[in-house]
Amino acid sequence: MDNKDFRGRGREMEVKRRTARSLVARLSSVSEQTRAEALSELRLISKHEDDSRPLIAEAGAVPYLAETLYSTSHDSQENAAATLLNLSISSRESLMSTRGLLDALSHALQHASTSTPPAAVQSCAATLHSLLVVDSYRSIIGSKRDIVHALTQIVKNPNSPPRSIKDSLKALFGIALYPLNRNTMIELGVVQPLFALIVRDGRVGIVEDATAVVAQIAGCEESEEAYVRAGGVRVLMDLLDVGTGTSMRIKENAVAALLNLVSTGGEKVGREVREMAATAVDGVVEVAEGGSTKGKSKAASLLKIIEGPNNGVRDSRFDSLLNQNQ
Repeated sequence: MDNKDFRGRGREMEVKRRTARSLVARLSSVSEQTRAEALSELRLISKHEDDSRPLIAEAGAVPYLAETLYSTSHDSQENAAATLLNLSISSRESLMSTRGLLDALSHALQHASTSTPPAAVQSCAATLHSLLVVDSYRSIIGSKRDIVHALTQIVKNPNSPPRSIKDSLKALFGIALYPLNRNTMIELGVVQPLFALIVRDGRVGIVEDATAVVAQIAGCEESEEAYVRAGGVRVLMDLLDVGTGTSMRIKENAVAALLNLVSTGGEKVGREVREMAATAVDGVVEVAEGGSTKGKSKAASLLKIIEGPNNGVRDSRFDSLLNQNQ
């Protein structure tokens, strides 16, 4: 970039900076219409202009946007939530350092079935998912039990829009990536709704996301009792039955969940897995042969458990598959 282009770019950024400051200043106006217009413009700019996002955050927009999530205006809630989602792509620290931001997101999610419009719910859940990309934020967000509870209720509610369920599942997955959050999720009753969703919902994308969360939560000692209570082993085995026609991603998630469950649980759950293995063997072999690199490795480990020393489940394919994945 030559000097002329550099100066031109500098002038362009200065214009964008002044625009951001002006719009954010209007968010504090006593006029509801002025605030609403500014919110609408900020949403559009933050969506279409990547380089304006940090400028909007630097101008102090986040506290106003968080406060607007408590608004009674659906349009304002939707615009504020969408803008926060856009800012979370490149200005995560600005969001997380804003006092009350997580409380505002929680409030919007807690009222998903009453006063918060679906579009705002979806943006708030997606914002959490975006923030959870950062490892150090997972423990902070996961410690907010009200957020975990609100996301669980959205997944549990049969009247929740599919998009709200999907975005909530993605947020729950991000929370479950931090091991110490998993017991909290179990305590707050997330396991039963997840399995209920897997059983009753035929939409592949939602079942894929639900099984991904199930696989993560299974990686803690407290999961065994909750999964047994929910009939989880049977559900996971059914997903691996080739007759169900589930996707490879669902099968890989089921394999990961069963492996985590046996690894962290006791002999009882290991025995239950081996006893039910007959219907699932072909599905596990399918993952071992055609899954992702990680999926193949986990399937091979699960095959060793299924085979067991005295289980009686023996397949001529086992030896070659186990040798390939060692």
